[in-house]
Amino acid sequence: MAVTGGHPASPVNADEARPGTRHEPGAGAGTPADRAAPLPGDAPGGADGDGRPVMVVLRGLGLGDLLTAVPALRALRRAFPAHRITLAAPAPLAGLLPLIGACDDLLDVTGPGPVPLHRPDLAVNLHGSGPRSTVALLATHPRRLISHAHPGLPLLPGPPWPARTHERVRWCDLLTWHGIPADPTDLALRPPATAGHTAARHAAGGPAPAERPALSGQAPSGPCLSGPGPVIVHPGAAHPARRWPPDRFAAVAAALHHAGHDVLVTGTAAERGLARQVAAAAGLPEEAVTAGRTDVTGLAALVASARLVVCGDTGVAHLAGAFGTPSVVLFGPTPPALWGPPEGPHTVLWHGDPGRPPGDPHAGRPDPALLTIGVEEVLDAATDLLEVTVR
Repeated sequence: MAVTGGHPASPVNADEARPGTRHEPGAGAGTPADRAAPLPGDAPGGADGDGRPVMVVLRGLGLGDLLTAVPALRALRRAFPAHRITLAAPAPLAGLLPLIGACDDLLDVTGPGPVPLHRPDLAVNLHGSGPRSTVALLATHPRRLISHAHPGLPLLPGPPWPARTHERVRWCDLLTWHGIPADPTDLALRPPATAGHTAARHAAGGPAPAERPALSGQAPSGPCLSGPGPVIVHPGAAHPARRWPPDRFAAVAAALHHAGHDVLVTGTAAERGLARQVAAAAGLPEEAVTAGRTDVTGLAALVASARLVVCGDTGVAHLAGAFGTPSVVLFGPTPPALWGPPEGPHTVLWHGDPGRPPGDPHAGRPDPALLTIGVEEVLDAATDLLEVTVR
C-alpha cells in the first residue's frame, strides 16, 4: 500500500551493528541480478496490477539511513526500468520518494520486518547484515533475492558483510557484487516543489523563497532566495550518544542570531521541547522553532533553502549533503569516515581516535568524543562557511 505524509522518522535499531572493516568492491562478483537464478523451489515472481514485475527493497530505518541508500536505489532503478519498485520503509518518509526519483511507492515497514508483500519478482536487502531482515524478505517468497551472505543462511549467495566502510559505499558494493553498477556519489535529491517551500517557510514565520525558472526539458534547479537563507540549528538526534548538549547549541544559535542571521531551530514533533529549550536559551522568538511544524518534505524544503546547517550526526546532516547546503556536522561515537557527508561545503568536527573501534551510537548518554567539541570551534567553522558561501 502506498502512503504519503507524516513527520520525519527516528532511526530504530537494525538487526546488525553499525559498520566495521572495509569491503573490497566486486570481490567474487556474481551474475547480473536480472539473470540471477531463481531461489530453489520458488515459482516465477509476482507482478502488480498493470503487469509489471515487482521489486521490494527493505530499508526500515530513519531519514539519514534512507538518504545513504539513495545511490543504491537509483542503481536499481537504472538496472530494472520495467519493474515497480516498492520501498519497505517507515511511512513518514514517503514524502521523500518524489525527491529521490527511484521508487514507485512505499510499504510501511519499520525495522527488519516483517514485510507484508507476497511473491515479488525480486527482493533487495538494503536494511542490514541479517539474518532477521534477510529472513523477512525470504518470507515474501521472492523469485530472486539480493543480500549479503550470512553464515546462518549458507545457501544464499552474496558478498561478506563489510564492517568498516562508508554506509553509501556498502550498499553500492553489494549491488556491484551482484552485477549491478552503482555510483555512491549519486545522492543529490531533486529540489522540493514550490508548495513544499511555501509551507516550510510559512511554518517558520517567514516568506516563501521563489523557484529558479526551469530551462526547457529540465527540472527546477533548486530554491532561489530573494535574500540570505536561514541558518538551521538542529539539536536533536535519535539517541543521546549523538546529541551535543542543548546549552552549547543555544550558545551557537545565540551568537549566529546576534550576528544578524535568521536562525531556525528544527526537529521532529518529539523534539519540539528540546528545540524550544534551545531557542529560549538563545533568545530566539517562538516562531523560530519549526520542530514539529513541518513534515519530512517541509524539513527538506527548509534545508534546501538554508544558508547553513549546524547539527549532529543525524538525518538533517544527510539532507544538507543531498542538497549541497553548507553544513557543520558534529560527530561523536561514529567516525565520519563511516557516516560523514560527501565532498562539498561541509565541515566535519570529530575528536575520536580513528585507530579505535567506533563507539555505541545508540548509547544513553553523549559520547565522550562529542563532548570534547567546544562552542567556539563550532562557531569558527560556521563563520568560515558563512563567509565563503553565497546561496
